[in-house]
Amino acid sequence: MTAHLLSRRTLVFAGAAGTALAVSGCATPEVAEYAAERPVLDLKTYFNGRVQGWGIFTDRSGKVVKRFDVIMDCKWQGDEGVLDEDFTYSDGTKQRRIWKLTKLADGRYTGRADDVIGQAQGVARGNALRWNYVLALPVDGKVWHVDMDDWMYLMDDKVMLNRTTMSKFGVRLGEVTLSFTRLP
Repeated sequence: MTAHLLSRRTLVFAGAAGTALAVSGCATPEVAEYAAERPVLDLKTYFNGRVQGWGIFTDRSGKVVKRFDVIMDCKWQGDEGVLDEDFTYSDGTKQRRIWKLTKLADGRYTGRADDVIGQAQGVARGNALRWNYVLALPVDGKVWHVDMDDWMYLMDDKVMLNRTTMSKFGVRLGEVTLSFTRLP
């Protein structure tokens, strides 16, 4: 009986350890992990002038649901910036979003837009920026409030990559992947 209990305890312990490893393996990286990466991302510098982007939205299975391009006119006055985005989707629909950003101390940023619930919060370290916000997303005649976990990575002075995970109640709905290029 003791051997049976011991093997049972071992299985329970192994299961608990496996669960802990699985959960820690799913942990999201912290923006501080990119502090030594170069070039250093400064939103005031990169999003200043015209920027063009191309992107896709993939659903939970990885299927591309929408493709789009975006032209951004970006301006800063002091620590206040405006990113005026004009989207064109593969189905011909268009959308406009105007971000109003504020640069704070220590690489932190806040942002607002008409379809963002509350305020976006961001932190930049090294070549990376992480934004978190809630987006009011129209879906089939209803508006869903979805959580956006938005990461940007500066590759060089012209190119930035962006990956955003969309979720609702902690369930991953899909991802947005974008490539930005600063225009001359």
